[in-house]
Amino acid sequence: MGIIRVGTCSWTDPTMARAWYPVKVRTPAGRLRFYAQHFDTVEVDSTFYALPSARNATLWAQRTPAGFTFHIKAFGLITRHSIPEGRLPPSLRHQFPYQLTRYGNVKNPPQDMITEVFRLFREGIEPLRLAGKLGLILLQFPPYFTAEDQGTRRRNAAWIVRCRRELADYRLAVEFRHRSWVEGSTRQWVLDFLRDHHCTFVCVDQPALPARNVLPRLTVATAEVAYVRFHGRNRSSWNRRTESAAERFKYLYTEEELREWVPALRALASQTRETFVMFNNCFGDYAPRNALQMRLLLEAD
Repeated sequence: MGIIRVGTCSWTDPTMARAWYPVKVRTPAGRLRFYAQHFDTVEVDSTFYALPSARNATLWAQRTPAGFTFHIKAFGLITRHSIPEGRLPPSLRHQFPYQLTRYGNVKNPPQDMITEVFRLFREGIEPLRLAGKLGLILLQFPPYFTAEDQGTRRRNAAWIVRCRRELADYRLAVEFRHRSWVEGSTRQWVLDFLRDHHCTFVCVDQPALPARNVLPRLTVATAEVAYVRFHGRNRSSWNRRTESAAERFKYLYTEEELREWVPALRALASQTRETFVMFNNCFGDYAPRNALQMRLLLEAD
């Protein structure tokens, strides 16, 4: 039986900072130290919006105790997202030609630019790896990254293979956001594909909606580490433009809703070395509150 570790998908969200941390804990360093007194793992989401900084990674490692684990959300260009030009470091803006959409997002970046993005990403997280505090790299793909037909599935699977090659020294977790990846015969194909490439399938809890960007609950292990993300079940905000990500995931789980997950989490732990249970409902104190509840339920089970 592997161990189960529980944490949240941010420690810096502004609403979480106001609601959960003591008033006297006001600095980034103080908040991380306070967080690490309650949890031993966290997901870093800022690295999706901007390439990680080796300096920040060094400070994160220094400010947390031994055994603490950081999971890093991959930069948006790595996972085929549309990224505003302003999020690119100057070196990329000046070195490579690329097109922009009418909204100012990067379009059709050249492949040598993507190769450099991977290099900078690796460079930015290396201090965590050297400190023994790096967990999984989360590859959260957009809803338009689909497996709707064989040609699309083949091209997008090839991109995952490239991620595996560029990040060969790291553990990868793949989160799909289009249900075509787990429908019909594609489901078994993609699970075998992830096992063959030593990638973790990210299990999710989210609103039960018929939308194509909502996956059914599927708890399977495809690598030695399992990863579960709780997005909340806010049906009204799931596909609505909100002021912030926290607003979209504004949902507090009841104890009954958390308890129903306990057998599935135990089953995952029986097949893996570690299972990470991460709460992404980072509005106010919802994520840490639910994470602590889940840990107590697992300890009592």
